[in-house]
Amino acid sequence: MRKIISIGLWLSGLWAGAALHAAMLLVPMDAAQNEHLKAYGVSYWVLAKGSPVDWLLNYRGGSFAFEALPQFEQELVIRNVAYEKLSDAQYNQILALVTSESSNTDMVKLEKEPKIAVYSPKSAQPWDDAVTLVLTYAEIPYDIIYDSEVMDGKLSDYDWLHLHHEDFTGQYGRFYASYRNQPWYLEQVAELEGIARKYGFAKVSKLKLAVAQRIKEYVNNGGFLFAMCSATDTYDIALAAHNTDICDYMFDGDPMDPNFQEKLDFSQTLAFQNFRVERNPLRYEHSDIDASPLNGRNIQEPLDYFTLFEFSAKWDPVPSMLTQCHTRTIKGFMGQSTAFVKSVIKPEVLIMGEFKGAGEARYIHGNLGRGMWTFYGGHDPEDYQHYVHEEPTDMNQYKTSPGYRLILNNVLFPAAKKKKQKT
Repeated sequence: MRKIISIGLWLSGLWAGAALHAAMLLVPMDAAQNEHLKAYGVSYWVLAKGSPVDWLLNYRGGSFAFEALPQFEQELVIRNVAYEKLSDAQYNQILALVTSESSNTDMVKLEKEPKIAVYSPKSAQPWDDAVTLVLTYAEIPYDIIYDSEVMDGKLSDYDWLHLHHEDFTGQYGRFYASYRNQPWYLEQVAELEGIARKYGFAKVSKLKLAVAQRIKEYVNNGGFLFAMCSATDTYDIALAAHNTDICDYMFDGDPMDPNFQEKLDFSQTLAFQNFRVERNPLRYEHSDIDASPLNGRNIQEPLDYFTLFEFSAKWDPVPSMLTQCHTRTIKGFMGQSTAFVKSVIKPEVLIMGEFKGAGEARYIHGNLGRGMWTFYGGHDPEDYQHYVHEEPTDMNQYKTSPGYRLILNNVLFPAAKKKKQKT
């Protein structure tokens, strides 16, 4: 009898040990996390290894979970990302809570790492790109492409395309008044004129329009577009101006169409309508889409914040994924395009973050065909007012940046974009 009891106790201990054995690794994304940005990179790395990742929407700041394999745990340790070991029973309890109809949480399965392209000129730029900074810091791989790759049909190779600080109107960022004699400006003009000639365009504005239309086709066919700063409003301005000339002589060699405003076609745009294009070519502003100091914005930095909307994780999984964060209040930051005046945003566009008192949106999203797009106002979430030739942001100082988290939400989102919406 004693022997049987001993065997029973031994088996009981064995089962208890098995129950305590970690089956899943939980990467919390609330205040317990010390490396929010690198946590996205580890999740991307796990996907690249062929293993799925659970994205726990609205659970502890939008946490991630994946199988507790030794190599995954080692990678978390190497990147100094906080994590917790969970048994099957413990993780099933979390899943039961997250999927409960009484809780505004849900689980989305990420299955395959998205192929990422960053649209950027080959010549050196006198400013940095917030997306490439955070992708590099998070150790998420990406390819640099530009107009030639777009015109050569390479967009279909990618799941996610980022545009940053680009001028799709062919006006070289409207830097003419201040920087027209700077070497970097002259190099940019020469590069773009060379690409335009290569593809048979007499003007850079015509090349940029063709590129914008190719990108629109890419989204319509199922691609995901993310844009920041001037790549947001100038993209729609270029599409709206497809039947007219909004460029003055210093940009394309001839005057603008005096009646261009009446010829704008807002049916072609993604996000904005009924906006007015800036007529003065020496003014550092493209239109009245941008809520900027030049357009009357008067908000001091200590008061400049915007608020993320909270969406239903079960009924609105797309905006829920795109707004996952450990805070709903995000510091504002400026750019050539800082924010979007709400009165010119199309009614079907989803506003995900806004400064309500100022009547401006900072973070918006929409659908086009089988694809989706997101526009994020401002240049750098951790550099309030970035200047030409200023040093890039040191990402090591902003490991838990909520503003940068919004960018990385968009990076991981295509891994789950085929999830069906509930009806």
